[in-house]
Amino acid sequence: MLGLVTCISASAASGADCPGNPDALGTSRILMVDPRQHPRIGTMQYPETLALRDHEVVLTFDDGPLPRNSDQILGILAAQCVKATFFTVGRMARAYPEGVRKLRDAGHSIGAHTQNHPLGFDKFSIERARPEIDDGIASVTAALGDGGGLAPFFRMPGLRRSGPVEDYLASLGIQVWSADFPADDWRSISASRVYELAMKRLEAKGKGILLLHDIQARTVAALPRILHELKARGYRIVHVVPATPHEPDTPTEPPQWHLHPPSETVAMSRWPTIPSFVFADAGVLPAPSLSDLDWHDGKLLAFAELLDRTKRRTRGVPLPRQAPWPRQFPLAPADGAIVLPVPGQNVFEIQEKSTATQTDAPYARHAEQTVPTQGQADRPARSVSVDAGASRRTVLGKPASGSVRQRGASQVAARGSRLGGQGVLRR
Repeated sequence: MLGLVTCISASAASGADCPGNPDALGTSRILMVDPRQHPRIGTMQYPETLALRDHEVVLTFDDGPLPRNSDQILGILAAQCVKATFFTVGRMARAYPEGVRKLRDAGHSIGAHTQNHPLGFDKFSIERARPEIDDGIASVTAALGDGGGLAPFFRMPGLRRSGPVEDYLASLGIQVWSADFPADDWRSISASRVYELAMKRLEAKGKGILLLHDIQARTVAALPRILHELKARGYRIVHVVPATPHEPDTPTEPPQWHLHPPSETVAMSRWPTIPSFVFADAGVLPAPSLSDLDWHDGKLLAFAELLDRTKRRTRGVPLPRQAPWPRQFPLAPADGAIVLPVPGQNVFEIQEKSTATQTDAPYARHAEQTVPTQGQADRPARSVSVDAGASRRTVLGKPASGSVRQRGASQVAARGSRLGGQGVLRR
């Protein structure tokens, strides 16, 4: 533990304090974390990330050590006085224990990455995943020897998360690390592409955990350019170490553990949660009585019974007090019944005209004539209905003379005689 604290103290070196490189990027500060307070970090998979400030970056490397490339990564970081976190595979630690000790001696943080880096780790049952976790931790611990230095940090292979595995690691007090952005250096891409992806995604996030691999040659080629560009763009490196009884965790606020915490000046995207209040006493203040109001009119005392209704409650809530003003009461019926007079019979009589005058002819709707049918002289004559309105003619806005109407009627009668027994002539 003393050796780990010594390495931590040495790691907080600014670029100006970097031996032989006054323009180095350096490590701006150390972030002490308590794995039990924040068991899962990295916004690629979890809501929380490390409590970083704007333009702060944490470098992480997976899958080592592999001496051919890992030693070059260590040299590049040392030249810039930059500290990082390495997630070591147990099988690699057994094969190259000296490489694991080099990480510790250089002051970097070391976490576990399972024993064999199996694919499809998220499909494993907890019975199958537990040996991978335990054996990986044991292999890295053995490679470090008596000096120790394994941090309670763990990253799942391929970022293949699993709920039972996360619960198991949390029970051990181990913090699960994801990342905030990768550089895709495990893919078959060029070193320049690794650099472009790292800087592009960092610029989009503004801060966070960068995922790289120290076993890849393309990462070795891209890392110097990445560190140089971080320095040019004003980014700072943060070294993360676990808190200890002698070195407590760095004081932080809950919003700092979010990549983009909500601002007080910007409206939130959701309504805040309203707490459920429990009222210990649902008492009701007493209503004033008539004596409190100093009413001396004896007539008002008759409404005291109305005010007593306020004592009734519905489900513990008092009913509103009824106002004592007068209310409407039904009127008592009179002694004598009111009888309306019966209307006289002459009210309903209609005066009829005895004879039709000559002036009523233009308004007649029908004119009837008796037209005998051929061969049926002994039968009663049929009535032919004639629309008087159809025979009217208007000449210069004046009604036709009576002779015209008579000629029209005679023509209709003649036409009916020619039709014979076809019945009544219809319009």
